[in-house]
Amino acid sequence: MMENEVIIVGSGIAALTTAYYLHEHKNVTIFTKRRKEESNSWLAQGGVAAAISIEDHWQCHFHDTIAAGCYHNDEKMVELLVREGPKRISEWMEEGLRFDTKKDGSLHFGREGGHGKRRILHAGGDQTGRTIVAFLLEKLAGRVRMVEDEYVMELLVEHGRCVGIKTKNRSGQIAFHYANTVVLAAGGCAGIYAFSSNSQAATGDGIALAYRAGAKIADMEFIQFHPTMLLANGKAVGLISEAVRGEGAVLVTEDGRKVMESVHPLRDLAPRDIVARAIHAEIQHGHRVYLDVSMIARFREQFPTIAKLCQAYEVDIDKGKIPIVPGAHFLMGGVHVNDHGQTSIQGLYAVGEVACTGVHGANRLASNSLLEGIVFGARAAEAIRRETASPVQLRKKTNDIHSNKKVVNDLPEISTIQTIMSTYVGIVRDEQGLQYAKKWFEQFPLSYFANSSLDHFSINEIAIMHMLLTGWLITTSALQRTESRGGHYRSDYPFERKQWKQRRIWRTKSELNVIA
Repeated sequence: MMENEVIIVGSGIAALTTAYYLHEHKNVTIFTKRRKEESNSWLAQGGVAAAISIEDHWQCHFHDTIAAGCYHNDEKMVELLVREGPKRISEWMEEGLRFDTKKDGSLHFGREGGHGKRRILHAGGDQTGRTIVAFLLEKLAGRVRMVEDEYVMELLVEHGRCVGIKTKNRSGQIAFHYANTVVLAAGGCAGIYAFSSNSQAATGDGIALAYRAGAKIADMEFIQFHPTMLLANGKAVGLISEAVRGEGAVLVTEDGRKVMESVHPLRDLAPRDIVARAIHAEIQHGHRVYLDVSMIARFREQFPTIAKLCQAYEVDIDKGKIPIVPGAHFLMGGVHVNDHGQTSIQGLYAVGEVACTGVHGANRLASNSLLEGIVFGARAAEAIRRETASPVQLRKKTNDIHSNKKVVNDLPEISTIQTIMSTYVGIVRDEQGLQYAKKWFEQFPLSYFANSSLDHFSINEIAIMHMLLTGWLITTSALQRTESRGGHYRSDYPFERKQWKQRRIWRTKSELNVIA
């Protein structure tokens, strides 16, 4: 007998949306490796993009999404996103979710990079993610089982079907949890870079779990770098939302020169990949880059989270300039899924950033991430509700007590992985750097990590193995794409190849068999 009908791995907006639309129909348990609030969704300052205004239309949102994605998007999936998004958001507003309004009580729509219209809904100024997650947690309180501080170390697959998860807690205890359906909503992998906007929990666990289980993975080369991270003491310490530029802020060098003036017709509101590369080029030439916010009235009121962040790092916003640097932000690829979040493994779904739906193409349009979690979390729930459980023969599981001290001793520090990724697989890439990174990753027993039980390793050691697998996937995918498109920029192949607009690079763990 299965002890759960549905297990959800993760606690961000995609996980909670799936649970929201399932809990009245199925017995749902959510597992998260830290506290339930520790997710990228909780940190999300930006809003939700939706064509709700009478001056907007879903087709306008569709075209902006396709253009930002450099025409690598799955158009069917994009249409689902932009047409169903407003319906879901309207449902939640009727249930009590509140977005920021103007003085007359009408919704306030912001504008961000790549959007042709003001269509971004915000809550609490720059606390949209926290507001939505809190809303969903309140709705789910007492209705779903929530297991915190439990690390999912393996997806259990029997006869080609995912039947549960294996977990380890901080005391080292291993447990097996079975379910009719498992939903992977573990977030992205930007934490494997030195400069990142993400929660420290976002280190690619979900990608590695799916890969080890044999699921298809797509488009791992497409990593979005957010242009504006607060730079303090030589580190990226927090996100400066794109909404700040939407309200008129301008990127400038130390001498006041406008960075984006002649780079793109949309200037500071150009797509993120273009803005990030422009800033990166300035830094490479020895310049410091700032976000000039002097023209924004009531900055502290509009952006309270950012104001507190600046204050915490002694950045005086009254002087009008915030020091910034680009940082890894979002994975456009991930576990390949269909229009209801089903992966290539029966019984396993993936939603949110861990999934590759195809909606983002090669570069995500600003504020489409929360929307994706809402739309495809709801669609996954619809499909799961329709499922009828079929009997599965389960083998008795035992802990693997085998030990391989050599593997443990050879594991790198997390900071070393982050340095390799940022240096050789970052905003600008070339074959020489990618080949170096690939060889560096392949000095470790990746095939062992992908195909062996990891029971005898600590949570931190397993997390490092997952980072190595995910980093290798990004690197080898970037080597194979000999063009520049969106978040993937090759200085040795600086132009798009038109015939590659809809090409997808599929990867399965059998590819590791060629590695010694």
